[in-house]
Amino acid sequence: MQKQTAIGLLVIVLALAVTGCDRKTADEPVPTEAPTAENLPEDDEAAVTNADDTAVSELAGTSWRLVKIQSMNDTEEIPDDSSKYTLAFQADGRAAIQADCNRATGTYTNESPSQLQFGVMASTKAMCPPDSLHDVYMAQFEWVRSYVLEDRHLFLATMADGSIIEFEPVSTDDV
Repeated sequence: MQKQTAIGLLVIVLALAVTGCDRKTADEPVPTEAPTAENLPEDDEAAVTNADDTAVSELAGTSWRLVKIQSMNDTEEIPDDSSKYTLAFQADGRAAIQADCNRATGTYTNESPSQLQFGVMASTKAMCPPDSLHDVYMAQFEWVRSYVLEDRHLFLATMADGSIIEFEPVSTDDV
């Protein structure tokens, strides 16, 4: 069942990526503030407009913690403590990552609906414990090409092995 769900999500993500579909219609209001994890849109609008009419990623200003990494070979990597594996999208196009005992920062681009790509990440290089997901987690970001927001979770899809990285929102109570 989980493999079918992962494959189904991957098919949706790839279909959106290929067609560039945007489900937004002309009569829908456009939000004027960048969404946060608490006020994410119910649908999958890819961009919002701020007060000066410039496009802002719907991910800008949101923070997430890792739920799992599902590879297409049915392996799942689940963190023992999700607070050790976070991803924050800043409004200036920078991403901040906590990867167990290391931190990383870099850029992200979200130029069209459901498309997402990370630039080179600068990271600390501390040696994490043997059971850490640091290496697996950090290796995913260079291959991310698209995303889906569904049921208040963020799903990143990679192009390398077709992994799906699932995140849940970090609430302000967790900070």
